[in-house]
Amino acid sequence: MGPAMQQLEAMNSVSPGPLTFEVRPIAIDWHRDLSIYASEKFLKAVGDEYGWLGGFDESGSIRFILPFTIIRKPFFRFVRFRVETISTNGAYLAGEERSFLNAAMEYFRSIGADMVIPASTNAIFRTYPEGAIAAPYGSYQIDLTQEEENLFKNLNSSHRRKVRLATKGGVEILSGIEHAKTAYALVRDTFKRSSLWFMDYPGFERLVTGLGENIRILVARHLGHVQGCVVVPFSMHSAYYVYGGSVPEPARGAMNLLHWEAIRMFRKLGVKRYDFVGTRLDPEKGSKQEGLKTFKERFGGKLVCGYMWKYSFNPMKYVVYQSWIRLRRGGDIVDQEKHKLQPGDLR
Repeated sequence: MGPAMQQLEAMNSVSPGPLTFEVRPIAIDWHRDLSIYASEKFLKAVGDEYGWLGGFDESGSIRFILPFTIIRKPFFRFVRFRVETISTNGAYLAGEERSFLNAAMEYFRSIGADMVIPASTNAIFRTYPEGAIAAPYGSYQIDLTQEEENLFKNLNSSHRRKVRLATKGGVEILSGIEHAKTAYALVRDTFKRSSLWFMDYPGFERLVTGLGENIRILVARHLGHVQGCVVVPFSMHSAYYVYGGSVPEPARGAMNLLHWEAIRMFRKLGVKRYDFVGTRLDPEKGSKQEGLKTFKERFGGKLVCGYMWKYSFNPMKYVVYQSWIRLRRGGDIVDQEKHKLQPGDLR
């Protein structure tokens, strides 16, 4: 068992006795110290229906909040979470969240949802409800409350060298929404090289426009030619590297410098974390996924481990969904990673 799996083992090893939660929709009361993915403007931009679900304990106090979207497709109503469970009073045991998620599943069943599909990759849940199909997953997060000097020291020596080389070599970093079309083309083409689907431009434009001042687009340029980009939604809670792209052979160090300048910029804005959004745990040696994990790891962030999961309310429609997603993408992220789940992960 690798270190990441050991972290999950310890996280879920202590559970409280049975808890009862009343679950019901609550008013959206977002503020800048919560994830941007919990905000109404984001949820509205990506869902046909959306809201916050509150979990109330036996004393009537709200303990958990779970923002959600519902995506309507012909004959289907999918629930998708865009951020993990939010605790209203700090630390809690994984078993408490599990009891809340169990109750949340009954709520979505009651309103006629067909299934919960895997969350967006920024949402790393600490646990998952009983009956879910789950897979271990993680994300590297950098604490931006440190001094800039410490942040640079935390970079792997290879990353520091490449940042310096790119700077000396004339790579420049530009920021602005005016680069949206350029960034879209870079991300789309990068996805295409890996045979992955990416949204159409109207959907991307709707996302960028909807987030307004809560998104930054940065591009790296060398000798007048764009080398790569990052697209980063943010609030004071976290900045999320949600999309990135590059030309097939970018100038040396361009992507390293791009992330370093993004880290510097969000630190100056007062953002608390820079989240690299999504890392497969213990990837196969020599695989592309291992290369991506190493690239993110070398920026000096902490690996936060948790779960991605999905849940079926309608067995027949779930079979249809599984057949479609396997044909289109070879399975979703849970299908691809669930074999790594340890038998004792959920007690």
